[in-house]
Amino acid sequence: MGVEIERKFKVADDFRPTGVGISMAQGYLSRDPKRTVRIRIAGMQGYLTIKSETHGAARLEYEYEIPTEEARELLALCEQPLVEKTRYRETVAGHVWEVDVFHGANAGLVIAEIELSSEVETFVLPAWAGAEVTGEKRYYNSALIAHPYNIWSAEERGD
Repeated sequence: MGVEIERKFKVADDFRPTGVGISMAQGYLSRDPKRTVRIRIAGMQGYLTIKSETHGAARLEYEYEIPTEEARELLALCEQPLVEKTRYRETVAGHVWEVDVFHGANAGLVIAEIELSSEVETFVLPAWAGAEVTGEKRYYNSALIAHPYNIWSAEERGD
């Protein structure tokens, strides 16, 4: 059984990636909070991911590589707009952070995630990490399809 424990943070405007990012497009065959079914193309590889409901910072996660052409066909079945982003991997004090710079309907949103081995694991917060948004549903990628960042109010954005 795969368990994902992650925490999410907004990213400051002055974030500058140190490496090359990977382009991603993803959509959802199911956005039911009890079970999401995601299709993703990351670079040239397709993935099918199934996630359970989140409890705290943890949830079950199962991810499988699928042929890229099949991923393209499945993305066509997903709700629109797709979530488009570039993902950067940044290592800070021994932990790998994934920083997603969103495009399209979610342009302007930048979120960093850190995966942990337990909910009480300690880590160093990078200087570019801002407010924690773990558990705030509007920041879930699956929620960004129904309510993209470009239509968020100033209050939702925290401006």
